[in-house]
Amino acid sequence: MIATRNNLNSIHRPQTAPAAAVRLEELIGNTPLLRLDRVAAAHGVAPGVSLLAKAEWTNPGGSVKDRAALNIIRAAERAGGLRPGMTLLDATSGNTGIAYAMLGAARGYRVKLAVPENVSPERVAILRAYGAELILTDPLEGSDGAIREARRLAAADPTVFYADQYNNPANWQAHYLTTAEEIWRQTGGAISHFVAGVGTSGTFTGVTRRLRELNPEVVCYAAQPDGPFNGLEGWKHMATAIVPGIYDEHLADGNLSVRTEDAYAMARFLARNEGLLVGVSSAAAVAAALQVATGLDEGVVVTILPDSGFKYLSEGFWAG
Repeated sequence: MIATRNNLNSIHRPQTAPAAAVRLEELIGNTPLLRLDRVAAAHGVAPGVSLLAKAEWTNPGGSVKDRAALNIIRAAERAGGLRPGMTLLDATSGNTGIAYAMLGAARGYRVKLAVPENVSPERVAILRAYGAELILTDPLEGSDGAIREARRLAAADPTVFYADQYNNPANWQAHYLTTAEEIWRQTGGAISHFVAGVGTSGTFTGVTRRLRELNPEVVCYAAQPDGPFNGLEGWKHMATAIVPGIYDEHLADGNLSVRTEDAYAMARFLARNEGLLVGVSSAAAVAAALQVATGLDEGVVVTILPDSGFKYLSEGFWAG
C-alpha cells in the first residue's frame, strides 16, 4: 500500500519501540545556553558580567517558534478545536509557519499560512517542502497584512482552526512552562537580566512572568525595531503595528530599540568572531542585550537567539 496523508494512521505500527527512540515533538526545547565571551570582550562588557544566549535554532524546526506552535496545537487538541483532518490556519513571518507545517505533517493536519511576500526565499522553500499552502500578502503591509488576510480567511471558512498566534495565550504559556525554567536551571538561578525581542511577544511575556515568580529582582527588557520601516523580520514596532492581544505594555522593566543596520553588523560579527551563523532577529537580540550588559559592573544577562542564519543566506547584508 502506498502511504498517503489519509491512510498513514492505519499503517501497522509495532507495539513497542527501542527505549532510546523519541517522537519529533520530544526534540523541542532543552536548547543550549551559549556564552558570548568574544562579543562581550569586543564591546567593553565588564569582566563581572556574563552575556549568555539560548540557541533556539537547535529545535527541530530550526527556531524558538517550535515551542509556541506545539503548545498551541496541544491546547487546541485538548479543547477539541483541532481535530483529525482539519486545516490549521495562521499568519506568520516564517518561523511559526515552519513549526506549524512541520508539526502538522507529523500529526496529520493540513496547514494554510498567510505570509508577507517579502519573507526570505529560504523560508518559502521550507514551508512548501513541508506541504504548507501559502497565501502571499502585500510586503509593504508586513506581518500586519498577513494577520488581516488570515482573519479574512478564518471568517470565510469556519471549518478551519485559526491558531491566531498573536492572541493565543498558549503562545506565551509555552515559554512560561519551558523556556523560563530552562534559563533558570542553566544559570543556576543566577540570571539578573533578561532581554528578548517582541513580535507576538510570546517569548518575552512567558519568560518574564515565570522569572518574576522565581526571583522578583530579575530585570526584564523588551526590544523592538527603532521604527515602523525596518528589516527585523518577526519583530514589531508596537507604536505603529497591530498590537498582539497577548502583549502587555506594562510587563517590561524597560524597552530597547535596535536599528536594522546594527542587527546586520552584529550578524556578521557573530559569524566571524563567535562562529555563530544566526538570523537577523537573533543578531538584533544580541545588540539589545549589549545595551544592557555594557551598563553593568556585574550580572548575568540572558537573551534569546530565535533562529540561525541559514534561512537568510540570500540576503545581501552578509557581504558588509
